[in-house]
Amino acid sequence: VGYETKDGSYVITMSDGTKLSVRNTSSFIKIGANGNWWIDGVDTGSSAKGATGEKGEAPKITIGTNGNWTINGVDSGISASGQKGKDAAEITAVAIANGIMTFTFADGRTISIVASAPEITIATPTGGFTIDKMQWFRVQPQLANAAGATYKWLVNNEEVSTTTDLFSVFATAGTYTIEFRAKNGVGENSKTFALTVNEKTYLNRITQVFDFFPAPGQFTNSLPAATAADTDETMRVKAETALTTGSMVSLGGFGGYVQFGFDHTIINKEGNDFVVLGNAFTDWAEPGIVMVSYDANGNGKADDEWFEIAGSEHGKATTIKNYELTYYKPEAEPTNPNEPNYIRWTDNQGQSGYISKNTYHKQTYYPMWKGTNTITFKGTFLKSNIYDKSGGKGTNWANPAYDWGYTDNWANADVRGQIDISWAVNSKGESVKLKGINFIKVYNSNRAEGGWLG
Repeated sequence: VGYETKDGSYVITMSDGTKLSVRNTSSFIKIGANGNWWIDGVDTGSSAKGATGEKGEAPKITIGTNGNWTINGVDSGISASGQKGKDAAEITAVAIANGIMTFTFADGRTISIVASAPEITIATPTGGFTIDKMQWFRVQPQLANAAGATYKWLVNNEEVSTTTDLFSVFATAGTYTIEFRAKNGVGENSKTFALTVNEKTYLNRITQVFDFFPAPGQFTNSLPAATAADTDETMRVKAETALTTGSMVSLGGFGGYVQFGFDHTIINKEGNDFVVLGNAFTDWAEPGIVMVSYDANGNGKADDEWFEIAGSEHGKATTIKNYELTYYKPEAEPTNPNEPNYIRWTDNQGQSGYISKNTYHKQTYYPMWKGTNTITFKGTFLKSNIYDKSGGKGTNWANPAYDWGYTDNWANADVRGQIDISWAVNSKGESVKLKGINFIKVYNSNRAEGGWLG
């Protein structure tokens, strides 16, 4: 509740967030002796105590489409443009007593409205607040008189958030003092409580796979092994078994992906935060784009907003955002073990071509458990660095790594393969500040072949 000068007038904000504009030609609003709202000396018939009769309930006073003042949606019949040429006087004082804010005008008239600081209620669980370290801590206060309020959360006297709810994660066990402040034009209230963060030991690896969908490729249906009887769920389980026991999966061509998670939150600390292991080696990278997400809704599933790690190629002119590529299931397996026109593809850039087959990988390259005749993948396309080092003979291929920001790009022990969560951007390409992540998605960023290497 408060007022502000705006364009030569006064805007009075009431306790429910509605605003009264007192202008040089405005009507004068006050509470009459009978307890009703009066405008320019005319009784509106609307109780100043509110529609329900509860003491102090603020009405909704607005200007209707016909230019009249309306109170709780009822036309008062009084023009908001002012009556009899009256001018609004200056506000000379604002006083608060017993929860009532009184505006005093230069001509002695007053407006009194209910005013109070925000009221905060935080329900404390039995035994107090407690959480394991590296797990999300959520608190949602109940608020009253909070229209137009600003908020501040402090942990051990350090500001950590200005939102209504607290959503935070702690890297270190211990006892923390949490304070929540809510402030409006009348005043400020706060609530303080203690949070116990327990010690916990976690696994430093993938613990769950949520989705696995490889694109056609020479290792598809073999890493992991698949049959026509498999389903999305059985293949998810196979991928989970592989990735939780130190084995690998193949994502196939452009767009093929895997989504996985952990038994803890990876906290966004200073510097690099994690690495996704691959099988890259000197002069041979198979770069995957990394997407990250956090469990915003608290259901433990990878169904929240995804953010792309904007690596070194993200802003280059050769990079294509919102790229789409469709693969077409072949009618039959080719008799030629080195068939160049094996699986057809088209993209949303007007390009088309084929994935070739090679004699070293004889299984079908189209994911066997997908019954559809086409599959489409969407994402960011990165121009491949692949080239023939043998001068066109096709006997020595290289695919140099991108500078930074991708997985299976540098050797696992190379620091350039590590990822900083602070590199994350949203779907508009805007940088986002994530406190931590729970889920990672990796997908193939290239559409390229390297002869016998695939």
